[in-house]
Amino acid sequence: MVTVTGHAYPWDVIGDPSFPDRVRELGLTGVTLAASYHSTRAATPLHPRHQLVDARWAALYRPVRDSVWAPHRLRPGAAEWMTEADPFGVAADALRRAGVPVTAWIVLTHSTRLGSAHPDLAVTNCFGERYPYALCPANPQVRDYAATLTAEAVRDVPVDAVSLEACGQLGLAHLGHHEKTDDAWTANAARLLSICCCQGCQSAWRERGLDPGEVVDRLRADVHAEAARAPDPSPTPLTDPMAGPLLATRHAATDALRTQVLAALREVLPDAPVTLHANPDPWATGPSPGLTPTAAADVDALLVPAWPTGPASAEIVTRAARTGRPVDAYVTVLPPAAPDALADHVRRLRGAGATRFSLYHLGLAPAWRQRLFVEIVKAVHDD
Repeated sequence: MVTVTGHAYPWDVIGDPSFPDRVRELGLTGVTLAASYHSTRAATPLHPRHQLVDARWAALYRPVRDSVWAPHRLRPGAAEWMTEADPFGVAADALRRAGVPVTAWIVLTHSTRLGSAHPDLAVTNCFGERYPYALCPANPQVRDYAATLTAEAVRDVPVDAVSLEACGQLGLAHLGHHEKTDDAWTANAARLLSICCCQGCQSAWRERGLDPGEVVDRLRADVHAEAARAPDPSPTPLTDPMAGPLLATRHAATDALRTQVLAALREVLPDAPVTLHANPDPWATGPSPGLTPTAAADVDALLVPAWPTGPASAEIVTRAARTGRPVDAYVTVLPPAAPDALADHVRRLRGAGATRFSLYHLGLAPAWRQRLFVEIVKAVHDD
């Protein structure tokens, strides 16, 4: 059976008694609800009480307990823009009482607030420039934070499943703060600038026989060399002898992060199915980090990015399906999606091997785009 769920924030549900009915009318099988999330300025065009929510920093949408977080260097912010003490708990309860299954959507290493306060734990490129929105999992404090965040996100809240986003390293792309970097680098340069050079990563390089100074110099030279080339639509594989150890370093940190997060989750929810936001490109960074050789075996399903409506999204699904895990295609009805192309896009993704679909975004989409959810559901179930 192919399932179709929709993403939402707690503020989309709280104060809107019609929200569960809308989910059912759209033909969705559940809601993936944010329990921890990065900063955002979110439209709420269908909400009866407000039109905009300014979530000013990455927050845990549960009570932030001093007894739990006091020993930790990293501590999540509380959602001070919400009047409820437990926004996720309130919203999840409202959905489940209405018969709508809930998946807890947990964002892990994406926090500008924490990266700015603790720059030594942020991803750093080969020029020494930090990405404050990106916490590097090579650092034990980051892994401890992510594991504790996961456990606290679902503590004492009945949920039907868990979805882990940014369970790995973010890179150059951020898509925020009125971004002015589009087309500034080739795809290969962006990949090189996403290789973290923080002290934690450099220590791991030494253990793999690399000289950090030589690595940084080589990365800088390669970035500058890329500046003389025409833009390329996709990166080519990195073939330098350094590439293998560099990727192995990132994957080892990602595996350590995921192992610790899943162990913490299992202490609280031993039987909850887990979906991992992932990309079959091993070098990918961002909300859907590149799959490591062991990642797929650790979880129940893979959610892969499929927002672009071209053939490349279907190829991502095909590659992810080769892991043997169910593939959840992440599809948006918002720009840059072309509304007229969505139905064919979804059929193509299903043909490529997607057995689940996650739709973005129930609260952000205005009324005229809500019909696209219905069209997607119909296309998913077309024979």
